[in-house]
Amino acid sequence: TTLQTDEVKNVPCGTSGGVMIYFDRIEVVNILSPIRVYDIVKNYTADYDNTLIFNKIHHELNQFCSVHNLQEVYIDLFDKIDENLKISLQNDLDLMAPGLTIQAVRVTKPKIPEAIRRNYEIMEGEKTKLLISQQKQKVVEKEAETERKRAYNQSSTEAEKQAQVAKIQFDQKIMEKRSLKKMAQIEDEANVARLRVTADAEYYTATKLAEANKVKLTPQFLELRKYESLAKNTKIYFGESIPKIWGNLLPSFLETTNNKKLINQ
Repeated sequence: TTLQTDEVKNVPCGTSGGVMIYFDRIEVVNILSPIRVYDIVKNYTADYDNTLIFNKIHHELNQFCSVHNLQEVYIDLFDKIDENLKISLQNDLDLMAPGLTIQAVRVTKPKIPEAIRRNYEIMEGEKTKLLISQQKQKVVEKEAETERKRAYNQSSTEAEKQAQVAKIQFDQKIMEKRSLKKMAQIEDEANVARLRVTADAEYYTATKLAEANKVKLTPQFLELRKYESLAKNTKIYFGESIPKIWGNLLPSFLETTNNKKLINQ
């Protein structure tokens, strides 16, 4: 009625390839229900575990080995042997001896021929070397990838910085050109304004002068200027030839007077 562990030792097993191997020890942890003790002992005696567990272990293990090769039994499927044995035993016990429960099965590594074992050791050593080499390769590739990413990030950052500097310089040039254009525009507008003021002033002066001349050039003023001109150009002559001289000078005097009048106009 309590947990007990039955040990099955030195169990021979022949693989599908004909290699004989031995399981040094197989442990079966089981428990018998109190209400089923009488029936099980009655049917299988007090040594019920020999019939229900030990013999069944030999049978089930040989069944397993007979359909698998050495590689599968020793390496590939070894971790499943204990669970397969547990399930197979429990299925049979549920039919033959209800109340006897298998809690766990623990199987030790089987013994194989020495020559084959050495080959497996060499193979495992090579696998280990291969795994180490693969892991080293992965580490190297990871480091190289990290270095590439770092270099890429650095180059990207540098390129981004250069692009930002170039953009700033370009914007500065655009601003300078806009400022120069604005300054030139302002200067042109100032020059135009100055020329307009000068032209307006000259026009105003000419207009006022013309108006003044128009007011000033009256017939009386022109008559006055005529006599003033005559007075300035009059000469007094003495002698018998005065009438002749006057007669000779009169045409010249009239021409000079007319020219001055035209000039004044």
